[in-house]
Amino acid sequence: MARGITWGRVLPWMFTILAATAAAQLAMGRVPICTCGVVELWHGEVNSPGNSQHLTDWYTPSHIVHGILFYGALHLLMPRSGLPVRALLATLVEAAWEVIENTPLVINRYREATMALGYTGDSVVNSLADILAMLLGFALARGLPAWLSAAVVLGLEGLALWAIRDNLTLNVLMLVWPLDAVREWQAGG
Repeated sequence: MARGITWGRVLPWMFTILAATAAAQLAMGRVPICTCGVVELWHGEVNSPGNSQHLTDWYTPSHIVHGILFYGALHLLMPRSGLPVRALLATLVEAAWEVIENTPLVINRYREATMALGYTGDSVVNSLADILAMLLGFALARGLPAWLSAAVVLGLEGLALWAIRDNLTLNVLMLVWPLDAVREWQAGG
């Protein structure tokens, strides 16, 4: 099937996906970098205008988890496809999410259903860094035994839950089926 496709053939497509993601977000009016004028390696204050505007933040672990989950799912669903093809598909899915996540519809949904009352969406730099974080998770899953990948997922989810009362699991839950009790707990109530 696609087992013979090499990294040399896939990498240009991955860079094209990154460029297309940036172009789409800029066309949607997303800011390229934080309006504060700098790009921080880490921004740890969730309830601030800098959240989701810098390279990494407390939501970066959820994108690493995406990569681990994508690796596992694609390994099961496409076992005859080579790793480069699966990585390309994971990149495409993550990039599509980054564009969809930054539409007014989803941004407003975050504001309505989650604790992210002042959320304005990601900067382009943050979205691209999120895609790279996903690829880090994908690479980790490729190199780790399945049990250790599962432990990393649980550890990252637990760390974010402890640090900011949010993680990928709660994020999905609150987008799909918002619960007042969870929202109150996340707000510190």
